[in-house]
This record gives sequence, C-alpha cells and structure tokens, in this order.
Amino acid sequence: MATAEYIDGPFGDIHIGSLEVRLALDPAEVRAAQALRYRVFYDEMKAEPSPAMARAKRDFDDFDNHCDHLLVIDHDRDQPRGAVVGTYRLNRRSQAQAQRGFYTTGEYDIAPIVAQEGEILELGRSCIDSAYRNGTTVQLLWRGIAAYVFYHDIKLMFGCGSLRGVDPDELALPLSYLYHSHLAPEHLRAKALPHLYVDMNRLAADQVDRRAALDALPPLVKGYLRLGGFVGDGAVIDRQFNTTDVCVVVKTELVTRKYRQHYDRADRDLGPT
Repeated sequence: MATAEYIDGPFGDIHIGSLEVRLALDPAEVRAAQALRYRVFYDEMKAEPSPAMARAKRDFDDFDNHCDHLLVIDHDRDQPRGAVVGTYRLNRRSQAQAQRGFYTTGEYDIAPIVAQEGEILELGRSCIDSAYRNGTTVQLLWRGIAAYVFYHDIKLMFGCGSLRGVDPDELALPLSYLYHSHLAPEHLRAKALPHLYVDMNRLAADQVDRRAALDALPPLVKGYLRLGGFVGDGAVIDRQFNTTDVCVVVKTELVTRKYRQHYDRADRDLGPT
C-alpha cells in the first residue's frame, strides 16, 4: 500500500497560542484527522458512513494513503502530542499521477484544470472541531495552505466546496449567485459529469440579492471567493454527505503574494543579523 511521505518541509514554526499548524508526521496523526472528520461529517452533519467507517469511527478512503494531511493541533489538550482540531487533505498533481488521481473526478470533468501548466493542488476533506470554529483556527489553516503552496510552487488550487442540503431549489439563491458572478473562464471551467449535472442558473441575474446570497454561502466557499476563486459549470448532489457541491478553482498568485509579504515583513521586523 502506498503511503504519503510524512515530512514537515513547508513549515517552520506556525503557532497562535497553543495552536500549531503543520503536516501530519505519521499514520497515527492521519488517523486522528480521520477521527475528527468522522465526528464532524457523520456525527454532527449526519452523513452516512460505510459499515467499516462506523466500526472504526473514522472517515477514510484510498486517497488518504497518498495525500498530505494539514493539521491544526491544540497542544493544551491532554493527549500525547496534542489534539487535532482542524484538518485539510492536500493532493498535488505529482501525488495524484502516481496513485489514484483526484477525488474531484468522481463528480467533475476537470480536464481544463489538469491541462494547466505547473503544479496544481486539490483541497478536500476540510473540517474544524465545533469548539474551535473561530477566526484563529481558520487563519492557521490558511497560513498552512499558503506555506504549502509557496513551498511546492503551486499555480492552481481546486476542489469541491459544499453547501448544506440536497434540494437545489432551496439553494437557488447561492447557486445562482455563484453562476452569475463567479463562473470560471472557459479555460479553467470544470463541468459536472453529465449524469450528476445540476443547473446552477436557477434565478435570473436581476433576481439575485448578492448580500443575501453571500450570507447563505458557507465560510469556506466565501474564503475561496475572497482569493479570486471561480466555480465550475454545474452543481452535484452528494446524498451521502447531505450536501450540494460546486467545483471551486483558485489561482494562487494572491495566496503566495500575501504569504511572501507576511514573511518579508517578519524579516524586516527582525532587523539585520
């Protein structure tokens, strides 16, 4: 069985208080991330686990074995190496080519994304413990992603963003807003697979209340949009997870620029050495 390399290359020392962000260092930490995913996706959000997942109380699939796992760890929690309170699964092109490909291909034709030159990164399986859903934890996850993107010279990020619920008519406002305001240009436009395709253009553009639509979007999707993100053509209903998915694509220029500016400022603050 292939496994990810448990390296800490992209990260120096990224802490806020007792919280640290870094990559999983060993399979035990990946299992801790999977346990967090299970608590959030299945216990809290009422997704439907497989019998094996229900027995293990962990969310897992074959992609976990070759991806990197970004963790936010609280070192004040009473566990040997702290508790995993936030996570993201990271799958680079070079990893995907060697193993199972990209998870997103189960829902979308991502040929336009894969055709782009340079390293690309699939983001997935993101979640945060309910007690840690605040700006600090989200900030650490994004700082971790920025460090990873910078270290691996990633040009493009993509993945499935999920809206709660499986009735597209109830989600007509946010889906229509995404379609009219953030549809990807054709050269980056993934498209939902024909047998899964749900039309996002459910309301005319002049019927969309932008403020209300933004309020209806989950924080994760809004975060991608703030970075200049786009969405693909078509939504996909994921009944296992009780969500409606959209494919999000983000060019990384803004991510790496903010990362470089942050550490350039830090270097200047340290002064000459």
